[in-house]
Amino acid sequence: MKRLYIYLLAFLLPVCSLAQETVIIKRKLTGDVKEHVSVLKSDNKIREGLYQAIIGSKNALASGKYTNNVKTGVWSFYDTGNHLVQRFNYTTNTLLYEAPEDTTSNCRYLVDRTLSDTDHTTKPVIRGGRFYGYIPYLKLFRLPPDMRDINTEVVVTTIELLVSPGGRLADYVVHFQAQNYDRKVSFNIDLLSEEDKTFVPATINGEPISCRIFIRCFLTAGGDLDLY
Repeated sequence: MKRLYIYLLAFLLPVCSLAQETVIIKRKLTGDVKEHVSVLKSDNKIREGLYQAIIGSKNALASGKYTNNVKTGVWSFYDTGNHLVQRFNYTTNTLLYEAPEDTTSNCRYLVDRTLSDTDHTTKPVIRGGRFYGYIPYLKLFRLPPDMRDINTEVVVTTIELLVSPGGRLADYVVHFQAQNYDRKVSFNIDLLSEEDKTFVPATINGEPISCRIFIRCFLTAGGDLDLY
């Protein structure tokens, strides 16, 4: 028995020595969203272990795991009411679940084709779901200097994304509308990561097709963009 214990100890020691110590870093993503990221203690630029994005004081928007800076395994994504909106397996690159949308959704979809009652359609889907998945677009937004005095309480703000049949983001603009006011501002999509520009494309009867996504959002008093 003693000899077996020694053999097991000799086997486990190299394995244990490979484990690296991690620490949790907390930082702000948007005004109301913070992320808790597990990183290597020896190099806080390398994400390793559990990840959570939290809105407010407790509601999760995203939870999953990193392995050497890469998302792995099944991630779960939620809306602001803590309802599950998506599950995605990053190891197999598979969409496991996407919650259906109803008339209360802040997203609308438009294709440049007349649809019949018999057409079967699917919408474009971004990894991360309908809230967390669009946070990178909020972070890219910058209010033009000549709009800093705009009345944020009356302007209607909408994000418009154009997704190609190949599932690639082709355009990103923000519309600002109010009485006697209509303006559109474009943003450089090259500043987004490849993941943030990749969608499951929309389809009609199984054929991939380009689609525009319109997302209702709002301007904060500080001039940032945020989602409802």
